[in-house]
Amino acid sequence: MKYLHTMVRVTDIDASLAFYCDQLGLTELRRFDNEQGRFTLLFLAAPGDESAKVELTYNWDPEEYGEGRNFGHLAYEVDNIYAVCQRLMDAGVVINRPPRDGNMAFVRSPDNISIELLQSGGALPPEEPWASMPNTGHW
Repeated sequence: MKYLHTMVRVTDIDASLAFYCDQLGLTELRRFDNEQGRFTLLFLAAPGDESAKVELTYNWDPEEYGEGRNFGHLAYEVDNIYAVCQRLMDAGVVINRPPRDGNMAFVRSPDNISIELLQSGGALPPEEPWASMPNTGHW
């Protein structure tokens, strides 16, 4: 058995690509438009790790998607959690659970998919403003 990908439905391709690629740092690997099925699939991965993909599914006909808490979250290991959170915050992304412990943070995509960020190699020493930053919303 081999892990292939996780699929999440998105409502706005441009907003989703801005978040996942421009802000979070993933790379678009391939795109598939299916005119008969009226959907687009976009496969993304972290640079250098194409074995763990995220499939963004965009249905051309508008749909309402409920926030399925049973989904859980996507998780990515990062080299410097403080730098990544700062980059995301500078781009307007809310840090729902700041990395107070130097190890873990949560943000949400434009479609409310929870994204967990984990510090590679163990926690960094606590730093401000993160150490005293409160949670915002839920993750």
